[in-house]
Amino acid sequence: MLRTRPEWSALGVGWHTILDIRSLEDGFLESTLGLEIIEVVEEAAIASAAFIGLGDKDGADQAAVEAMRIRMNKINMRGRIVIGEGERDDAPMLFIGEEVGYGHKDGTGPQIDIAVDPCEGTNLCAYAQAGSIAVLAASEYGGLFNAPDFYMKKLAAPPAAKGKVDIRKSATENLQILSQCLDRPISELTVVVMKRERHNDLIKEIRAAGARIQLIGDGDVGAALNCGFEGTGIHALIGIGAAPEGVITAAAMRCLGGHFQGQLVYDPAVVQTKEWANVTKEANLARLAEMNITDPDKVYETEELASGENMIFAATGITTCNWLRGVRFFEGGLRTETLIISSKAKTARFVETIHMTGNPKSVQLHG
Repeated sequence: MLRTRPEWSALGVGWHTILDIRSLEDGFLESTLGLEIIEVVEEAAIASAAFIGLGDKDGADQAAVEAMRIRMNKINMRGRIVIGEGERDDAPMLFIGEEVGYGHKDGTGPQIDIAVDPCEGTNLCAYAQAGSIAVLAASEYGGLFNAPDFYMKKLAAPPAAKGKVDIRKSATENLQILSQCLDRPISELTVVVMKRERHNDLIKEIRAAGARIQLIGDGDVGAALNCGFEGTGIHALIGIGAAPEGVITAAAMRCLGGHFQGQLVYDPAVVQTKEWANVTKEANLARLAEMNITDPDKVYETEELASGENMIFAATGITTCNWLRGVRFFEGGLRTETLIISSKAKTARFVETIHMTGNPKSVQLHG
């Protein structure tokens, strides 16, 4: 497990700038492209940050989508959105299958599959709560699973538990395994679970096993990444969330060496959401068959959801979370912090950027 820097804290006190951003990737995602990807998530985060606390989650999301798309189209690449805002008919920008980057015009630049969530945790941003991030994962063509717009049962855990916990086991069994892997009692383990009706029994089981629970209302990508870092106080994410976000999480955990598994959920009775109130289990199975998913109950491992040889994950904080600071404004500018992880270079870098939008009177070295 990667260790957090000793000066980190959940309150965001004493975070230091890391300026060494050389060698983000060797080859496929060379350093120049890596730097541009940083700017893509930075621009999305900055756009969303204008909506922090305003109660307008749709406005925050739209602003992030537009900013991300504009910046991506300035990159010399042949990008293809495989996880985005939805199907083309429902999403005018960053829809699944959309081509981004100006390399498509003349056939130049690398061919890249891209998964995005421009404002992950829209409610968190709208209500000024911790954990909203702008997220992007990229790989060579075919390197990211094109997940259907379904739900997914998920299990994320630290690198020490990789391949030992299993989504097919009960929460109690996995907590026992996790306790052994981390050499700490179950009573000291904290599990992130989305606050949903469908998780009521899961929550009871986890608490009965003796573990602690951190309930979240939104943003399970960022929540799962807590498991990849030592010192966040989070040791697992369990439960059902959106399948596309599961692919993005898998890409990040693949880079960090953490554990992630996903299994599609197609039964409306299990999901318990208004969105599927008039949808039948049989109709969902038919949809999956049309998408050439012949085994709807398959358990997907990290390397299947994010199979690319060259994988990169980038996230910029919109609001502060355990491992990333949110956008901070000052007179004449703002600061962002971005995490960029490379599977090939095996690096996780934190990049703090000062954006001078006006004529600042002064710029603090650490802020």
